[in-house]
Amino acid sequence: MIDTYLFESHLLSLILLTPLVGVAVLLAIGRSREDAIRWLATLFAGLDFLISVPLWFRYDPQASPWQLTERATWIPSMGASYFLGVDGYSSLMVLMTTLLGFIAVLSSWSAVTERVKKYYICLLVLQSGMLGAFLALDGLLFFLFWEAMLVPMYLLIGIRGGGRRSSSAIKFFLYTLLGSVGLLLGILGIYFCAHEATGVYSFDITGFHQLALPLARQKWIFPALLVGFAIQIPMFPLHTWLPDAHADAPTAGSVILAAVLLKMGTYGFVRFSLPILPEASRAFIPVVAGLSIVAIVYGALLALAQTDWKRLIAYSSISQMGMITLGLFAIAPAALSGSLLQQINHGISTGALFLIVGLVFERRQTREIAAFGGLSSVMPVFAVLFLVMTLSSIGLPGLNGFVGERLILQGVFVTHRWWAAAAASGMLLGAAYMLWLYQRTTFGRIREPANGALRDLTARELLTLVPLAALALWIGLYPAPFLARLEPTMARVITRLDPGYAPAFAKVPGCGAPGSTASAPSAPPGFTAMAPCDDPSRPAGAGR
Repeated sequence: MIDTYLFESHLLSLILLTPLVGVAVLLAIGRSREDAIRWLATLFAGLDFLISVPLWFRYDPQASPWQLTERATWIPSMGASYFLGVDGYSSLMVLMTTLLGFIAVLSSWSAVTERVKKYYICLLVLQSGMLGAFLALDGLLFFLFWEAMLVPMYLLIGIRGGGRRSSSAIKFFLYTLLGSVGLLLGILGIYFCAHEATGVYSFDITGFHQLALPLARQKWIFPALLVGFAIQIPMFPLHTWLPDAHADAPTAGSVILAAVLLKMGTYGFVRFSLPILPEASRAFIPVVAGLSIVAIVYGALLALAQTDWKRLIAYSSISQMGMITLGLFAIAPAALSGSLLQQINHGISTGALFLIVGLVFERRQTREIAAFGGLSSVMPVFAVLFLVMTLSSIGLPGLNGFVGERLILQGVFVTHRWWAAAAASGMLLGAAYMLWLYQRTTFGRIREPANGALRDLTARELLTLVPLAALALWIGLYPAPFLARLEPTMARVITRLDPGYAPAFAKVPGCGAPGSTASAPSAPPGFTAMAPCDDPSRPAGAGR
């Protein structure tokens, strides 16, 4: 009974700390015992995924907006706490992270033969950092996990990468360092403004969501957060680090980078910028939408010009992430729902595509598209799974990409038809470069003798790809459970951005009309009766 109680009341901490327990065990193992290290790393990554599976069943979209919360005093003098919790959006991101983390570890068994211990320790530390960022409901805790996840990725590129790995790792570090400075300044700006409004020092993100900051303050804070999140996504013109990082990172690093790490930027928009700074978010819509449209078209055109398999998929990520940010800032329920879902879809399809590149690279030690052709005749199972994930990436009806892209375009079309037209052109280009890639590598005759001796997928390799293909089919054919979990987050954000939507979502937890207490989430200590932090009408000492 005690064990069951501990599991239920500290589920999020167990998910967060399991990879770190794995790190502690690996540190006690001699580096020469490589097989034991692989098995233990896979065991702890798989265990973390199994522990996270109850999130799917325990999160109730009809209940309170923040669930499974855990809170403990951390730095009381600063108002920082160990505060964890999930909504439907973050619970799905956690599930995707643990699944992709397990797949990344499993995919590395034959690909990594040097510095094995350091490699798997970096992967497990990276997983804990990403999970912490998705679970944290304290702004300072979020920032620390944000920093913690960037260090192991830097090491994966710089130590275990190939090509010009040193310069790619340094470029990644410098860009993300700039983004971290902007993120920290933005969080501190909200923190001090919240103190002026309430008289309480607190990093509570759920309290930040109830602030009513004046537009003048918001316009100073929003650009700082924008820099931090835009670099992580990455948005044009801050995207140049991504193709180099992908090209030189190991396969598992590329999988995690594309599937999860890029989503930290869009997650930040949903957690911080949009609900906390709604007026500034609306004021910056033309800027963010313009950069997103440029990214959609520019990334697609650059993908068409690539001769390297991995770089093509890297540039396709820039284009697809542009579609996601456009949906976030369209200020339409359908577009926002589609954008939240498309983050999951992009993680599934692009993560699988980088796995596929890694499988081919292991066999041929080249990523040049011209070096392949006719792979379907010697690797039929590989060709089928590659086709499924290619069609998923381009948004074929019946697969996951179609649902998210259709919702984004529907919402954008209602508000800005020309934006939708530009985004649709990027989708057409995306279909062109992905089908061109598949045709050049899989169909036709075998032009090089080395390709004729390639073996098809092993059981372990199938275990990395089949779950992602199954998810692509599930979401494509029956997306309702995913959209239901995302609706409370969408409704809460959209009503902050445009209170006119409040009546439509009055019954959604935490999404009542402004000023209503009937359906609003319970306020954390010190965050009741929020007023603008420099509102002259606020009574002296209010909130103290």
